[in-house]
Amino acid sequence: MKVLLRGGERGTSNNMIIKMLRKNFLRNKSISVVLGLFISLSALLVASGSNMLVELTHSLNALFAQSKAPHFVQMHAGELDHEAIEQWTASNKLVEQHQIAEMVKVEGINLFLGGGASEQDSVMDHYFVKQNNAFDVLLNLKSEAIRVDKGEIAIPIYYMQHKNVQLGDRIVVSNQSFQKAFTVVDFVRDVQMNPSIIHSKRFVVNETDLNTLKKQVGEVEYLIEFRLADASMLNQFRNDYQSSNLPRHGPSIDYPLFKSLNAITDGILAAVIILVSLLLSVIAILCLRFTLLAAIEEDYREIGIMKAIGIWHRDIKKIYLLKYAMIAAVASVVGYLASFFVQRLFTANIMLYIGTAPKSMMLQLIPFIAVGFIFMIVVLFCILTLRMFNRISAVEALRSETNGKPHRHKRLLSLSSHKRFTVTVFLGLRDVLVRFKMYRMLLLVFMISTFIIVVPIHLLHTIQSPGFNTYMGIERSDLRIDLQYSEHITDDFNKMVVYLEDDPDIQRFAPVMVQVVKVLNSEGVYENMTVETGDFVMFPLEYVQGAAPVQDNEIALSYLNGKEMNKKVGDKLRLLGNGREQEMVVSGIYQDVTNGGRTAKAVLPFDGATALRYKVSLDVRDDVNLAGKAKEYTEVFYPAKVTDLEGYLSQTLGNTIDQLKRITTLAVVIALLVSVLITSLFMRMVAAKDAAQIAIKKSIGFSLQAIRMEYLTRALFVLGIGITAGTIVSNTLGERAAGTLLSFMGASQIRFVIDPLQSYVLIPLVFMLVVTMTALLSIVSINKTSIADMNAE
Repeated sequence: MKVLLRGGERGTSNNMIIKMLRKNFLRNKSISVVLGLFISLSALLVASGSNMLVELTHSLNALFAQSKAPHFVQMHAGELDHEAIEQWTASNKLVEQHQIAEMVKVEGINLFLGGGASEQDSVMDHYFVKQNNAFDVLLNLKSEAIRVDKGEIAIPIYYMQHKNVQLGDRIVVSNQSFQKAFTVVDFVRDVQMNPSIIHSKRFVVNETDLNTLKKQVGEVEYLIEFRLADASMLNQFRNDYQSSNLPRHGPSIDYPLFKSLNAITDGILAAVIILVSLLLSVIAILCLRFTLLAAIEEDYREIGIMKAIGIWHRDIKKIYLLKYAMIAAVASVVGYLASFFVQRLFTANIMLYIGTAPKSMMLQLIPFIAVGFIFMIVVLFCILTLRMFNRISAVEALRSETNGKPHRHKRLLSLSSHKRFTVTVFLGLRDVLVRFKMYRMLLLVFMISTFIIVVPIHLLHTIQSPGFNTYMGIERSDLRIDLQYSEHITDDFNKMVVYLEDDPDIQRFAPVMVQVVKVLNSEGVYENMTVETGDFVMFPLEYVQGAAPVQDNEIALSYLNGKEMNKKVGDKLRLLGNGREQEMVVSGIYQDVTNGGRTAKAVLPFDGATALRYKVSLDVRDDVNLAGKAKEYTEVFYPAKVTDLEGYLSQTLGNTIDQLKRITTLAVVIALLVSVLITSLFMRMVAAKDAAQIAIKKSIGFSLQAIRMEYLTRALFVLGIGITAGTIVSNTLGERAAGTLLSFMGASQIRFVIDPLQSYVLIPLVFMLVVTMTALLSIVSINKTSIADMNAE
């Protein structure tokens, strides 16, 4: 390294710089390895997370292009006027293509997968369809259009993953008078119904077989699909359709919602991975700052000598910058290369459900750029820390008697042996308070490690809890009965209510009717809105704002409806339903992922003529067998769907929960590893800095056990503060961060479901055990420290 010196001073200074650099490397090998490990882990995770996002975005775009995804879809149950749709479409200039896809709905009780039991307990709606010709093409695992012959079937990927259905297995559709067997020949990538969070699944069969099923089993429902010439005109088209008299006995879904639903599981996982990598980067920076300051303190006299002979502080800083830039560069490259070996682990779900697509060179560079960003942050922070050289005086450094070592306590306590245990604990606590600035790094690491563990565990508990249904727009109850639209839906519903009223096993139940009413939007146009009518106090939801409607002029809006209509609690809107116009006041905003996320709840009169469907939430008595009662209702209320809401989450969010379990396990391992490494590093450095104090204490009669207890007290005291602060941050900022992640699912605001035993007992105990063992192993060097060694030095 070149420095600005005169004559022979140049060679002397170069030798000193090289000597210092070599000495620093040899003296702090373990520190350099630990620092490099953190940077490598951070680079590995940020490369993996950014690669997931790139893969997800690019593959999703490819899937939507290959399948020619529709821009707007209206589901409809009941009679359909094809001619009216054709005429309306011909007159709408926004439409480029349209088609009407028939779907034969097969009830779970009539469907048998792979020779097993029926799908009676499934929350999914099973639709048998033929391949579409124009667009909304159903693809196989090679992202090619599916083609099946008579007697063959292609089933959704969901059943391959969750039911272990394999190629060659038999699928049987059967009722009392009809039975038809199919052979599985392929698996379906469905741009509309891929995710498990969507409860409709399409099975592809031959057109001849579909016609047979239409005659023998199930009812026909329709997908009225449109592709627009200009996708940016989607909102206008939706308003046009909703203000028309076209069929709409079912939810409507659009292109942006398709993308969001397909990206939910892997998008959340990628975001969590990147968050953990950034937190690891913070730990690496804290570790870097601590080691830099410790190295400068140890080299204090050498720095003074170099300044005294004329070496510029800028050139001295380069010594340290060179070392840590090299460590950061090597660690970043190692982390980036390691990411190639774990990519398939993180992207397996994407490749299965969405597929892969060739990436351009620019997209392949994004993970590398993300790693470069981590490297630049580390180097920049190193530069900022090294600014302290500007404040070091050569005279001050040369006159330093401590040679950079920390101050000694002015007074050492000498008490009788029976009090020494108490004194050592006191000395440990006192040292943390007196030298708190030095312990800040360890405290922040424990806080961040706690955050990395606690937030994923809280999030996993929350999603697995029965109450999470309420964040998805589903009331918390033992059972839920859904009665879909049919010609005799109102008669079936009335019979159901009478049966439930006479059933002694029922503790309480709340019937709800779903209908479509018109609402005046911000542009002065009446558009259709799905509204649920009934009692919403008995089985309440979690409300982002406000509360459930109670009065007949109150209405609660789903989060997405409120956002699109720009309405909040207290605002007014006008409804047109049941032949009359009524002004309503928004009583609350709730979270919902059903029916495309666009729903509302109000206390309106029941009108069977406008009913789309009915649903009943109910609780049974404590001594009633829930599974038996669900089976009874499935038979009595056929073709209504009876759902045990305990199993609802596992079927709907099973894939997300599995992914989250993996990332939670990874987070726990990383956080504990970080705690072990940093505790070991810190305690070794503190023991080395305090060598003189340790020698003096041993000379005046302190036992090794007492000294170890002092250092262990320091570590556990800092750990206690770190766990407490980390838990508080996790329960506040962590909860908000989790809400932001889940906002893609419509759950924009959640409250963590906390397991007190695990969060406030088990996690701290594990931390204490790990830190205690690490601290004791890290200070074994004090056994060899003596006053004679200090005098020899």
